[in-house]
Amino acid sequence: MSEINKENQNQNFSIDDFDHEDDLWTDQAENNDENLPDLELPLSEDEMNSEIISSNENSKQEEDISQNIYLEELKQESKTEKLTMEESEIKNADIEQKIVASEVKAEIIKANKEENSANQEQSIDEIEQIKRQLIQQQEEISNNINLLVKERLEELENKKQNLEITIEKLERRKERINREMKSSFAGISQDLAIRVQGFKDYLVGSLQDLAAAAEQLELSPPPTQAWENESPPVTPENERGKNSNPQFVEKSFKEETRIIRRLLDQYRTKPDYYGPPWQLRRTFEPIHAERVSDWFFSQGGRGALSSMGSRLQNILIASAIISILYQLYSDRTRVLILADTPEKLGEWRRGLQDCLGISRSDFGPSRGIVLFETPEALVQKGDRIVAQEDLPLVIMDLDDDRVSLSLLKFPLWLAFAPQKMVQSQDYYY
Repeated sequence: MSEINKENQNQNFSIDDFDHEDDLWTDQAENNDENLPDLELPLSEDEMNSEIISSNENSKQEEDISQNIYLEELKQESKTEKLTMEESEIKNADIEQKIVASEVKAEIIKANKEENSANQEQSIDEIEQIKRQLIQQQEEISNNINLLVKERLEELENKKQNLEITIEKLERRKERINREMKSSFAGISQDLAIRVQGFKDYLVGSLQDLAAAAEQLELSPPPTQAWENESPPVTPENERGKNSNPQFVEKSFKEETRIIRRLLDQYRTKPDYYGPPWQLRRTFEPIHAERVSDWFFSQGGRGALSSMGSRLQNILIASAIISILYQLYSDRTRVLILADTPEKLGEWRRGLQDCLGISRSDFGPSRGIVLFETPEALVQKGDRIVAQEDLPLVIMDLDDDRVSLSLLKFPLWLAFAPQKMVQSQDYYY
């Protein structure tokens, strides 16, 4: 029976070819009858019927299973078809939306391009219009400039011609006046007056130079007499200082000599770096004291000293002299400094401020110290100071050996002998 069941299961048949179950079973029974071999089985009828019933039941179960499977497949296929249709519809909708968006975007881009092209054309037209206006304005400006230049040139040419004409007239007039002066008595007398005035100026200058040179002559003192040994009348120191010029070598000025020596010793041994203005505030060496003493006592306050090799060292010596004179004559002392370059005058101003503790306000035409670059201006200022009964001190710092003789007429003057190599960066601390 197992072999028969296997053969029945292995048979291939299609369920779709049959419309009713009875036909299927009848056909299957016929096939089974045909395929069954003619075997004589020792089976009873009940057994045969039971086997047939069991086989029919099995075949029916298989048919039900196959139908269920087919139905499930159909359901799944329908579901998949529905899903695919929905997906396709969704995709189609998305595609349509994308197409619509792309069309809208294309329209927007097209509109923007058209608008940009219109704006570009408009801007190009405006630029061309502005360019034409600028070219026109430039042409107008150039034309106006050319007209102005031509007008100015014409005016200058006219002025030049007028000036040439006036110059020719003046030259002819000058020649006529010269001829009249030479031919008339008035002209001859005027020429003589001009010559006499020139000779007068020459004589005055020569006499001034001669007087200055005579002041430098060292005359021997006259023989002493008995009445000279008598003590001179005592006069107040202030009146003597106001009514006389300083003569540091005379016997009657022992008090000034004592003060000068005391101040030199004080500057050398006890320097006061924070003293009052117009007092020396720097270290004073013996060599500096020797130069200052020589200028006061040997040269009488009127002479030249050899340079110390540095302008700052020379300023230190001059500061000591100025400080001593201020101790003796106070505000009557007026310092006039002559240098041939502004750089030297700047060094003198800074050095005196540092050595004497004075400020920039102490420099000026009506102050204690005045700076000059030309001897003529210094002489004029010195004459006014002498007329005011003050005491000018002339300090000369010149590279040239030649000195104007008009500077030597003042009662106090100091000059430093120039050297080829003057170092201005040494310090006197």
